[in-house]
Amino acid sequence: MVLSFMECDALAMEAVLVWYRGHARSLPWRQTRDPYRVWISEVMLQQTQVTTVLPRYAAWLAQFPDLASLAVASEETVLKAWEGLGYYRRARLLHRAAQQLASEHRGVFPADFAAVLALPGIGRSTAGAILSSCFEAPYAVLDANVKRVLTRWYGVDQPTDRALWSVAQMLIAASDAPREWNQAMMELGACVCRARQADCAACPLIVHCRSAHAVEYVPRHRAQVKHLHWRLHLYRHPQYGVWLQQRPADGIWGGLWTPPIEEVAPQAGAQADLIHALTHRRLHLYAVAGEGEPPSPGRWMGESSAPAVPVGIQRVLALAEQFQHPFPQ
Repeated sequence: MVLSFMECDALAMEAVLVWYRGHARSLPWRQTRDPYRVWISEVMLQQTQVTTVLPRYAAWLAQFPDLASLAVASEETVLKAWEGLGYYRRARLLHRAAQQLASEHRGVFPADFAAVLALPGIGRSTAGAILSSCFEAPYAVLDANVKRVLTRWYGVDQPTDRALWSVAQMLIAASDAPREWNQAMMELGACVCRARQADCAACPLIVHCRSAHAVEYVPRHRAQVKHLHWRLHLYRHPQYGVWLQQRPADGIWGGLWTPPIEEVAPQAGAQADLIHALTHRRLHLYAVAGEGEPPSPGRWMGESSAPAVPVGIQRVLALAEQFQHPFPQ
Protein backbone atom coordinates (compact mmCIF):
# COMPACT_ATOMS: atom_id res chain seq x y z
CA MET A 1 0.00 0.00 0.00
CA VAL A 2 1.35 3.36 -1.02
CA LEU A 3 1.03 6.42 1.15
CA SER A 4 -0.75 8.34 -1.63
CA PHE A 5 -3.77 6.08 -1.11
CA MET A 6 -4.51 8.15 1.98
CA GLU A 7 -4.42 11.53 0.29
CA CYS A 8 -7.63 13.55 0.52
CA ASP A 9 -8.15 15.78 -2.53
CA ALA A 10 -10.73 18.46 -1.81
CA LEU A 11 -10.95 19.48 -5.48
CA ALA A 12 -11.70 15.91 -6.52
CA MET A 13 -14.37 15.59 -3.85
CA GLU A 14 -16.02 18.81 -4.94
CA ALA A 15 -15.98 17.60 -8.55
CA VAL A 16 -17.82 14.44 -7.54
CA LEU A 17 -20.50 16.40 -5.67
CA VAL A 18 -21.00 18.89 -8.50
CA TRP A 19 -21.37 16.01 -10.95
CA TYR A 20 -23.89 14.28 -8.68
CA ARG A 21 -26.03 17.38 -8.30
CA GLY A 22 -26.37 17.59 -12.07
CA HIS A 23 -26.67 13.91 -12.95
CA ALA A 24 -28.25 12.01 -10.05
CA ARG A 25 -31.15 9.79 -10.95
CA SER A 26 -34.44 10.64 -9.28
CA LEU A 27 -35.05 7.62 -7.08
CA PRO A 28 -37.78 7.43 -4.42
CA TRP A 29 -35.47 6.47 -1.57
CA ARG A 30 -33.45 9.61 -2.24
CA GLN A 31 -36.51 11.74 -1.58
CA THR A 32 -36.93 10.62 2.02
CA ARG A 33 -35.08 10.64 5.32
CA ASP A 34 -37.31 7.98 6.83
CA PRO A 35 -34.89 5.29 8.12
CA TYR A 36 -37.41 2.53 7.47
CA ARG A 37 -37.78 3.41 3.79
CA VAL A 38 -34.07 3.92 3.26
CA TRP A 39 -33.35 0.62 5.01
CA ILE A 40 -35.81 -1.26 2.77
CA SER A 41 -34.24 0.23 -0.35
CA GLU A 42 -30.72 -0.61 0.76
CA VAL A 43 -31.58 -4.25 1.39
CA MET A 44 -33.52 -4.59 -1.85
CA LEU A 45 -30.65 -3.09 -3.83
CA GLN A 46 -28.15 -5.65 -2.58
CA GLN A 47 -27.17 -7.61 -5.71
CA THR A 48 -30.34 -6.45 -7.46
CA GLN A 49 -30.65 -3.85 -10.23
CA VAL A 50 -32.45 -0.56 -9.67
CA THR A 51 -34.89 -1.24 -12.51
CA THR A 52 -35.97 -4.45 -10.79
CA VAL A 53 -36.23 -2.83 -7.36
CA LEU A 54 -38.30 0.24 -8.30
CA PRO A 55 -41.72 -1.44 -8.78
CA ARG A 56 -41.09 -3.88 -5.93
CA TYR A 57 -40.13 -1.07 -3.57
CA ALA A 58 -43.42 0.70 -4.27
CA ALA A 59 -45.41 -2.52 -3.84
CA TRP A 60 -43.61 -3.33 -0.59
CA LEU A 61 -44.38 0.07 0.92
CA ALA A 62 -48.00 -0.24 -0.14
CA GLN A 63 -48.23 -3.50 1.82
CA PHE A 64 -45.86 -2.59 4.68
CA PRO A 65 -45.91 1.23 4.89
CA ASP A 66 -43.98 1.38 8.16
CA LEU A 67 -41.88 -0.63 10.54
CA ALA A 68 -44.82 -1.60 12.73
CA SER A 69 -46.73 -3.19 9.86
CA LEU A 70 -43.70 -5.26 8.89
CA ALA A 71 -43.03 -6.37 12.46
CA VAL A 72 -46.53 -7.80 12.99
CA ALA A 73 -46.75 -9.55 9.61
CA SER A 74 -46.25 -13.31 9.37
CA GLU A 75 -43.03 -14.61 7.84
CA GLU A 76 -45.03 -16.27 5.07
CA THR A 77 -46.63 -12.93 4.17
CA VAL A 78 -43.22 -11.25 4.11
CA LEU A 79 -41.71 -13.93 1.90
CA LYS A 80 -44.66 -13.73 -0.46
CA ALA A 81 -44.20 -9.96 -0.75
CA TRP A 82 -40.50 -10.53 -1.52
CA GLU A 83 -41.29 -13.11 -4.21
CA GLY A 84 -39.22 -12.57 -7.36
CA LEU A 85 -36.47 -10.47 -5.74
CA GLY A 86 -34.34 -13.49 -4.89
CA TYR A 87 -31.93 -13.94 -1.98
CA TYR A 88 -34.90 -14.58 0.31
CA ARG A 89 -32.68 -14.60 3.37
CA ARG A 90 -32.75 -10.80 3.06
CA ALA A 91 -36.52 -10.81 3.59
CA ARG A 92 -36.32 -13.07 6.63
CA LEU A 93 -33.64 -10.89 8.21
CA LEU A 94 -35.65 -7.74 7.46
CA HIS A 95 -38.58 -9.31 9.26
CA ARG A 96 -36.47 -10.35 12.25
CA ALA A 97 -34.90 -6.90 12.46
CA ALA A 98 -38.31 -5.22 12.37
CA GLN A 99 -39.47 -7.43 15.24
CA GLN A 100 -36.30 -6.62 17.19
CA LEU A 101 -36.82 -2.89 16.60
CA ALA A 102 -40.39 -3.20 17.82
CA SER A 103 -39.44 -5.10 20.97
CA GLU A 104 -36.15 -3.41 21.89
CA HIS A 105 -36.45 0.11 20.44
CA ARG A 106 -40.21 0.74 20.71
CA GLY A 107 -40.49 0.74 16.94
CA VAL A 108 -38.07 3.63 16.49
CA PHE A 109 -35.08 3.16 14.20
CA PRO A 110 -31.95 4.07 16.23
CA ALA A 111 -29.48 6.75 15.18
CA ASP A 112 -26.62 5.00 16.98
CA PHE A 113 -24.19 3.10 14.75
CA ALA A 114 -23.63 0.21 17.15
CA ALA A 115 -27.37 -0.26 17.66
CA VAL A 116 -28.02 -0.32 13.92
CA LEU A 117 -25.15 -2.74 13.34
CA ALA A 118 -26.65 -5.09 15.94
CA LEU A 119 -29.79 -5.57 13.87
CA PRO A 120 -30.11 -8.81 11.87
CA GLY A 121 -28.97 -8.48 8.27
CA ILE A 122 -27.35 -5.06 8.62
CA GLY A 123 -23.63 -4.80 8.01
CA ARG A 124 -21.25 -1.88 8.21
CA SER A 125 -21.99 -0.55 4.73
CA THR A 126 -25.78 -0.73 5.07
CA ALA A 127 -25.59 0.92 8.49
CA GLY A 128 -23.49 3.70 7.00
CA ALA A 129 -25.96 4.23 4.16
CA ILE A 130 -28.92 4.49 6.54
CA LEU A 131 -27.26 6.77 9.09
CA SER A 132 -25.73 9.09 6.52
CA SER A 133 -28.94 9.33 4.47
CA CYS A 134 -31.27 9.87 7.40
CA PHE A 135 -29.15 11.61 10.04
CA GLU A 136 -26.20 13.12 8.08
CA ALA A 137 -23.92 10.93 10.19
CA PRO A 138 -20.36 10.60 8.79
CA TYR A 139 -20.31 6.85 8.24
CA ALA A 140 -18.94 5.48 4.98
CA VAL A 141 -20.57 3.15 2.48
CA LEU A 142 -18.42 0.52 0.80
CA ASP A 143 -20.49 -1.45 -1.66
CA ALA A 144 -19.10 -2.92 -4.89
CA ASN A 145 -19.59 0.37 -6.75
CA VAL A 146 -17.73 2.44 -4.19
CA LYS A 147 -14.91 -0.11 -3.96
CA ARG A 148 -14.44 0.10 -7.71
CA VAL A 149 -14.36 3.90 -7.76
CA LEU A 150 -11.83 4.11 -4.92
CA THR A 151 -9.59 1.41 -6.38
CA ARG A 152 -9.43 3.14 -9.76
CA TRP A 153 -9.30 6.68 -8.42
CA TYR A 154 -6.24 5.97 -6.28
CA GLY A 155 -4.70 3.51 -8.73
CA VAL A 156 -3.98 0.92 -6.07
CA ASP A 157 -3.77 -2.67 -7.27
CA GLN A 158 -5.84 -5.17 -5.28
CA PRO A 159 -6.30 -3.13 -2.07
CA THR A 160 -7.60 -4.90 1.01
CA ASP A 161 -11.06 -4.18 2.35
CA ARG A 162 -9.41 -2.76 5.45
CA ALA A 163 -7.53 -0.22 3.34
CA LEU A 164 -10.64 0.66 1.36
CA TRP A 165 -12.63 1.19 4.54
CA SER A 166 -9.89 3.49 5.83
CA VAL A 167 -9.92 5.71 2.76
CA ALA A 168 -13.73 5.68 2.51
CA GLN A 169 -14.04 6.80 6.12
CA MET A 170 -11.33 9.43 5.62
CA LEU A 171 -13.21 10.91 2.67
CA ILE A 172 -16.60 11.07 4.32
CA ALA A 173 -15.06 12.58 7.46
CA ALA A 174 -13.68 15.35 5.24
CA SER A 175 -17.08 16.02 3.67
CA ASP A 176 -19.64 18.38 5.17
CA ALA A 177 -22.44 16.52 3.34
CA PRO A 178 -22.24 12.81 4.31
CA ARG A 179 -25.63 11.95 2.83
CA GLU A 180 -24.81 13.49 -0.52
CA TRP A 181 -21.25 12.14 -0.58
CA ASN A 182 -22.24 8.50 -0.10
CA GLN A 183 -25.01 8.78 -2.69
CA ALA A 184 -22.63 10.45 -5.14
CA MET A 185 -20.00 7.72 -4.81
CA MET A 186 -22.56 4.95 -5.29
CA GLU A 187 -24.07 6.75 -8.27
CA LEU A 188 -20.68 7.30 -9.86
CA GLY A 189 -19.85 3.61 -9.64
CA ALA A 190 -23.26 2.53 -10.91
CA CYS A 191 -23.57 4.92 -13.85
CA VAL A 192 -20.07 5.99 -14.96
CA CYS A 193 -17.26 3.98 -13.37
CA ARG A 194 -18.90 0.69 -14.34
CA ALA A 195 -17.18 -2.65 -14.06
CA ARG A 196 -16.85 -3.53 -17.73
CA GLN A 197 -17.56 -0.30 -19.60
CA ALA A 198 -16.30 2.68 -17.64
CA ASP A 199 -17.09 6.04 -19.24
CA CYS A 200 -13.92 7.89 -18.29
CA ALA A 201 -14.72 10.85 -20.56
CA ALA A 202 -17.88 11.54 -18.54
CA CYS A 203 -16.28 11.02 -15.13
CA PRO A 204 -15.80 14.03 -12.83
CA LEU A 205 -12.61 12.40 -11.52
CA ILE A 206 -10.90 12.13 -14.89
CA VAL A 207 -8.17 14.67 -14.04
CA HIS A 208 -7.70 13.15 -10.59
CA CYS A 209 -8.00 9.43 -11.35
CA ARG A 210 -4.78 7.45 -11.63
CA SER A 211 -6.46 4.71 -13.64
CA ALA A 212 -8.34 6.84 -16.18
CA HIS A 213 -8.56 5.14 -19.58
CA ALA A 214 -6.98 1.98 -18.17
CA VAL A 215 -9.86 0.67 -16.13
CA GLU A 216 -10.10 -3.03 -16.78
CA TYR A 217 -11.56 -4.39 -13.58
CA VAL A 218 -10.99 -7.97 -12.48
CA PRO A 219 -12.75 -9.09 -9.28
CA ARG A 220 -10.38 -10.41 -6.64
CA HIS A 221 -12.51 -13.45 -5.96
CA ARG A 222 -14.60 -15.29 -8.51
CA ALA A 223 -16.59 -18.01 -6.80
CA GLN A 224 -16.94 -21.27 -8.66
CA VAL A 225 -20.44 -22.10 -9.88
CA LYS A 226 -21.83 -25.38 -8.58
CA HIS A 227 -24.34 -27.37 -10.63
CA LEU A 228 -27.17 -29.10 -8.78
CA HIS A 229 -29.64 -31.51 -10.39
CA TRP A 230 -33.07 -31.57 -8.77
CA ARG A 231 -36.04 -33.73 -9.65
CA LEU A 232 -39.36 -32.06 -8.91
CA HIS A 233 -42.23 -34.41 -8.13
CA LEU A 234 -45.37 -32.67 -9.36
CA TYR A 235 -48.70 -33.64 -7.83
CA ARG A 236 -51.73 -31.80 -9.15
CA HIS A 237 -55.31 -31.83 -7.96
CA PRO A 238 -57.96 -30.64 -10.45
CA GLN A 239 -59.56 -28.48 -7.77
CA TYR A 240 -56.79 -27.57 -5.31
CA GLY A 241 -53.78 -27.01 -7.55
CA VAL A 242 -50.20 -28.24 -7.05
CA TRP A 243 -48.84 -29.91 -3.91
CA LEU A 244 -46.08 -27.89 -2.25
CA GLN A 245 -43.77 -28.34 0.72
CA GLN A 246 -41.94 -25.65 2.65
CA ARG A 247 -38.16 -25.65 2.26
CA PRO A 248 -35.93 -25.61 5.37
CA ALA A 249 -35.09 -22.12 6.62
CA ASP A 250 -31.41 -22.54 5.73
CA GLY A 251 -30.13 -23.22 2.26
CA ILE A 252 -31.42 -22.52 -1.24
CA TRP A 253 -34.95 -21.10 -1.31
CA GLY A 254 -35.11 -21.30 2.47
CA GLY A 255 -38.64 -20.90 3.82
CA LEU A 256 -40.23 -20.89 0.35
CA TRP A 257 -42.64 -23.45 -1.06
CA THR A 258 -41.78 -25.91 -3.81
CA PRO A 259 -42.94 -29.30 -5.07
CA PRO A 260 -41.15 -32.18 -3.33
CA ILE A 261 -37.49 -32.09 -4.43
CA GLU A 262 -35.10 -34.99 -4.84
CA GLU A 263 -31.44 -34.30 -5.57
CA VAL A 264 -30.16 -36.61 -8.31
CA ALA A 265 -26.87 -37.28 -10.05
CA PRO A 266 -26.51 -35.85 -13.57
CA GLN A 267 -27.26 -38.39 -16.28
CA ALA A 268 -25.79 -38.43 -19.78
CA GLY A 269 -28.33 -37.25 -22.32
CA ALA A 270 -30.85 -36.09 -19.75
CA GLN A 271 -32.16 -32.62 -20.53
CA ALA A 272 -33.48 -30.43 -17.74
CA ASP A 273 -36.87 -28.79 -18.14
CA LEU A 274 -35.26 -25.60 -16.82
CA ILE A 275 -31.81 -24.45 -15.74
CA HIS A 276 -32.29 -21.74 -13.12
CA ALA A 277 -29.28 -19.52 -12.45
CA LEU A 278 -28.45 -18.33 -8.95
CA THR A 279 -25.33 -16.38 -8.02
CA HIS A 280 -23.13 -19.39 -7.31
CA ARG A 281 -25.46 -22.21 -8.31
CA ARG A 282 -27.06 -23.60 -11.45
CA LEU A 283 -30.18 -25.59 -10.67
CA HIS A 284 -31.01 -28.20 -13.30
CA LEU A 285 -34.70 -28.84 -12.70
CA TYR A 286 -36.48 -31.95 -14.00
CA ALA A 287 -40.28 -32.14 -13.70
CA VAL A 288 -41.82 -35.59 -13.24
CA ALA A 289 -45.29 -36.69 -12.29
CA GLY A 290 -45.69 -37.55 -8.63
CA GLU A 291 -46.77 -41.10 -7.89
CA GLY A 292 -49.29 -42.08 -5.26
CA GLU A 293 -50.30 -39.76 -2.47
CA PRO A 294 -48.36 -36.48 -1.95
CA PRO A 295 -45.85 -36.74 0.91
CA SER A 296 -46.56 -34.95 4.18
CA PRO A 297 -46.26 -32.32 5.40
CA GLY A 298 -47.39 -29.97 2.65
CA ARG A 299 -50.29 -28.04 1.19
CA TRP A 300 -52.13 -27.57 -2.05
CA MET A 301 -51.42 -24.34 -3.92
CA GLY A 302 -54.56 -22.88 -5.44
CA GLU A 303 -54.74 -19.57 -7.26
CA SER A 304 -56.37 -17.94 -4.25
CA SER A 305 -53.98 -19.41 -1.69
CA ALA A 306 -50.55 -19.25 -3.30
CA PRO A 307 -47.67 -19.07 -0.80
CA ALA A 308 -44.22 -17.69 -1.66
CA VAL A 309 -42.92 -19.78 -4.57
CA PRO A 310 -39.47 -19.24 -6.14
CA VAL A 311 -39.41 -17.83 -9.66
CA GLY A 312 -37.61 -20.94 -10.91
CA ILE A 313 -40.43 -23.15 -9.66
CA GLN A 314 -43.05 -20.84 -11.16
CA ARG A 315 -41.34 -21.24 -14.53
CA VAL A 316 -41.19 -25.02 -14.24
CA LEU A 317 -44.89 -25.17 -13.38
CA ALA A 318 -45.70 -22.97 -16.38
CA LEU A 319 -43.61 -25.22 -18.65
CA ALA A 320 -45.26 -28.31 -17.21
CA GLU A 321 -48.63 -26.92 -18.26
CA GLN A 322 -47.33 -25.86 -21.68
CA PHE A 323 -45.80 -29.24 -22.52
CA GLN A 324 -48.56 -31.23 -20.80
CA HIS A 325 -46.51 -33.25 -18.35
CA PRO A 326 -48.54 -36.27 -17.18
CA PHE A 327 -49.75 -34.93 -13.85
CA PRO A 328 -51.66 -37.42 -11.73
CA GLN A 329 -55.31 -36.51 -11.34
